[in-house]
Amino acid sequence: MTNEPREKIYLEIMKYYGLSEIPGVIDNPTIVSWFEEMGFPEIKDDETAWCSLLMNIVCKRLGYPYSGKLNARSWNRIGKQVLFPDIGDLAIFYRVKRTSWQGHVGCYAGYNLDKSGIWTLGGNQNNRIGHNLYPKNSPDFGLLEFRKIFIP
Repeated sequence: MTNEPREKIYLEIMKYYGLSEIPGVIDNPTIVSWFEEMGFPEIKDDETAWCSLLMNIVCKRLGYPYSGKLNARSWNRIGKQVLFPDIGDLAIFYRVKRTSWQGHVGCYAGYNLDKSGIWTLGGNQNNRIGHNLYPKNSPDFGLLEFRKIFIP
């Protein structure tokens, strides 16, 4: 194990692998407690988008820079953009269209075979923490950039 933030971030997320939203009126208390810990005590459900929340919790607890915001695109200002990511670097995506405010953030876990998709480890991926494959570029979803977190 090195002191690379990307490795520590990835391993910290893996501690929660499989944690998921609870369907119906009951909410996952872990996810709800993360909203409170990050300064959003008014959010009492696990249906509010939480991909950025997970990244914030992990980076905060590890003592790394974090956005403090719930929108995925807030991570575009954290760390440094890289063209060739390492596993555990951030992958920031757009939703709806490239210029919209919607997005997704997760840890880069690799490309698929033809490099048309990007595997990520993150939160709120099919309503759980896990690995998902996302299109690199499509009309309504695609990669904005990769970013590397640096220790200040």
